[in-house]
Amino acid sequence: MYLYTSSYTKYMSKSIRVTDQTHAALEALKGEDETYDELLSRLIGDRRDAVGKGAGLWEGTDAPKKAREARIEMKRGVCNEK
Repeated sequence: MYLYTSSYTKYMSKSIRVTDQTHAALEALKGEDETYDELLSRLIGDRRDAVGKGAGLWEGTDAPKKAREARIEMKRGVCNEK
């Protein structure tokens, strides 16, 4: 288990615990001169960009309705299992 601590000039420090597997994955993604804070900020930005690029793709289709119906069915299956 690893514990990451980030310190900001304007903000309080924050710590997060990650498993060895998560640490190894982050280490593989981290640039040589990049801090973990910079890495996480970059990954979050990349994710936001990817989500933004996909926004509106279902417009004019029945995909949203089908996705809602599938979600309801999945929830129904989980709620009925004991």
